Amino acid sequence: MTSIGGAGTSGMVDWNLAVATATRLVRPGPEVSRDEAREVVAELRRHAKASEEHVRAYTRMIPEGTDPAADTPVLVVDRAGWIKANVAGFRALLTPLLGKMQERRSSTPGSAVLGAVGGKVTGVELGMLLSFLASRILGQYETFAPATRDLPAGADGGGRLLLVAPNIVHVERELDVSPHDFRLWVCLHEETHRTQFTGVPWLRDHLQGEIQSFLAATDVDPGTVVERLREAVQTLAGGRPEGEEGEPSPSLVELVQTPEQREILGRLTAVMSLLEGHADYVMDGVGPQVVPSVAEIREKFQARRARGASRLDLALRRLLGLDAKLRQYRDGERFVRAVVDQVGMDGFNRVWTSPNTLPTKAEIAAPADWIARVHRKADS
Repeated sequence: MTSIGGAGTSGMVDWNLAVATATRLVRPGPEVSRDEAREVVAELRRHAKASEEHVRAYTRMIPEGTDPAADTPVLVVDRAGWIKANVAGFRALLTPLLGKMQERRSSTPGSAVLGAVGGKVTGVELGMLLSFLASRILGQYETFAPATRDLPAGADGGGRLLLVAPNIVHVERELDVSPHDFRLWVCLHEETHRTQFTGVPWLRDHLQGEIQSFLAATDVDPGTVVERLREAVQTLAGGRPEGEEGEPSPSLVELVQTPEQREILGRLTAVMSLLEGHADYVMDGVGPQVVPSVAEIREKFQARRARGASRLDLALRRLLGLDAKLRQYRDGERFVRAVVDQVGMDGFNRVWTSPNTLPTKAEIAAPADWIARVHRKADS
């Protein structure tokens, strides 16, 4: 097995064990012949390339100078490939927090032994969660994607676009929609994310800074984070999915918030709502021109998103904060649609001018306030 970013067994999490556990436990994908698999991979690559022009023409977001998208690889992966890519990304992003927690733990008697055991336990638990998620993700633009021997990434911290072929095939069969149309529709959404980050040079550093500030403000005992992870695994394994009074368990994010973190999280929520809503708006806007059955796909996909797979799925989505992500799609798309309706696409694109022109969490819910603030100030 390829080591993830170096010594995978050091520190608070045994990252290599997380990969091994997730890869072992992840469910197999849908049955396809070798020829069918080759055809799916080839079509997804063609759609990803075609989506670049569709998205840029619609959004009017054109990278300046040398096209950075040319240095942002598109990878069609299986579920194991998605797991490896995300473990590498998690490790890079969480290193500051885990280092802080490791320093706190090092003052405890017997910390070396506890650390080794705890790292393996946490690695197994993280692997179990990744195995659950690996069968659900259709595509992903990895903003923070360190290159590994098996998984290339853009230079100087550039990202990569992942398309998870078995999951796309599974959903298109489940929804009983045109495979050609559905694959292009998914690529339009993910390509919009790639366009956001390649077309707005400051966006990646801004988002990374906010996330690192959030993690740096964490003031929590390492055992608390591990316990929340264990609760998620118990839920996945069929344990009690609600809190003591029958209320849904708090999400992992909610359980580690300090007042400073809540402020940062509000800004992050607004940015993520913007990015996800913009991607949904674009794929539906481009869709009628290039995806004949877009209305049918959207209707069926929205129903699938809303209902979840099961009570267990709903409980785990809550614990991981995935229900908040569903709200981000909905709220963000409403924001984008309202702004474009009022000031047009060029007027909306002022949102990408600087961090100061990003909408606040309150403005996501009140687009007219963002228009008044940004356009009145710019036009005065």
